[in-house]
Amino acid sequence: MYPFDPIESLANLRHEFGEHGGVNLSIEASSTFTVMQATTLPAIFQGQSSPEKGGCYLYGRHYNPTVYVLGKQLAALEGAQSAYCCASGMSAIAATILQLANAGDHVIANNAVYGGTFALLKDYLPLKTGLKVSFVDTSDLTAVQAAMTKQTKLIFVETMSNPTLSVANIPKLAEIAHSYDAKLVVDNTFCPLVVSPLQLGADIVIHSLTKFINGTSDIIAGAICGSTEFIASLMDLHLGSLMLLGPTMDPKVACEISLRLPHLALRMKEHSQRALTFAQRLKQMGFDIIYPGLVEHPDHNLLKNIGNPEFGFGGLFSLDLETAQRANQFIEYLQNQKMFGFMAVSLGYFETLMTCPSTTTSSEMSSEDLKKAAISPGLVRMSIGYTGSLEQRWQQLESAIYELGVINLASKSS
Repeated sequence: MYPFDPIESLANLRHEFGEHGGVNLSIEASSTFTVMQATTLPAIFQGQSSPEKGGCYLYGRHYNPTVYVLGKQLAALEGAQSAYCCASGMSAIAATILQLANAGDHVIANNAVYGGTFALLKDYLPLKTGLKVSFVDTSDLTAVQAAMTKQTKLIFVETMSNPTLSVANIPKLAEIAHSYDAKLVVDNTFCPLVVSPLQLGADIVIHSLTKFINGTSDIIAGAICGSTEFIASLMDLHLGSLMLLGPTMDPKVACEISLRLPHLALRMKEHSQRALTFAQRLKQMGFDIIYPGLVEHPDHNLLKNIGNPEFGFGGLFSLDLETAQRANQFIEYLQNQKMFGFMAVSLGYFETLMTCPSTTTSSEMSSEDLKKAAISPGLVRMSIGYTGSLEQRWQQLESAIYELGVINLASKSS
């Protein structure tokens, strides 16, 4: 295990008191803030004073005390110098890319990423900013090296790709990026605690807090973790992507997420344990299962080497049923007849969430792009929850397999 311990880091930081001595974080609901001397306001606007420099606050879109403290907690969790929390995971991704790359610059991204990220990089940013983007199978380090140019400002990957669950070789990708004076940006949404990318050489870590970190599918939020210099640049009054585009997090949301961080470790362990058990059993039945916790997975050893072992291999696996018709029939039966989980996008919920990515979360990709990313029409992505007992949920899943005759497909594929 790496010397960095995310749980100890967070626990040490959380020993703070609310404004009036409460054991929980206080909610600062103000949108604007007063100062004691008139000259302080110009100093804030000139960048001479801030929460990082003297503790002064200006306006809720700039910094809010409650949101600021949540950022400190997430920075501790990732081992970052600083972090900033914003309105969504997509706002975190967009702001980071816009801060690092200008018109005409070049970005390399994995060819299997979340559909919204794909559309942002493939369609939106090239059209609006002239950004050049190359989609590469980033597990092929030779291909990544070949795609690098003098104009490359960043490599963008997901720790575990959505939905194909390939694992990014963060140390090697960081080496390639840094050799060109570029940054490695890692979306760690699938793997909080499971992997600590900044400790492996990544420069910036992004989270959709909506998913595992929040854990209850009731809040939309995002976070950017990195150096204090980079976070400050995002909040610059003239060129800061977060400051000027304004995807502000509500302080009430920040407080709610902060209260869920202490049990994130317990939740991630259970998500991972159940996903591993189900994946192993389905594999034994002959199904085509994609899960890095299986020794047959091509990135199993990589994840063992770069991961924090006590948190397992993550809470998602993918099951390939070859056709969208079979996939949709299966997840519909599991929801409506077996109460096994819900047909819904997103992940990291306490109930199991199931979707067919080729027509949902990856629908922004063309059929050619889906093929390049190895996203088959019948791929089912499951984010495994932890309600009910493990055996109860397994019985629901297993009985659906036999009642639908899906087991015949497994036998055929094996």
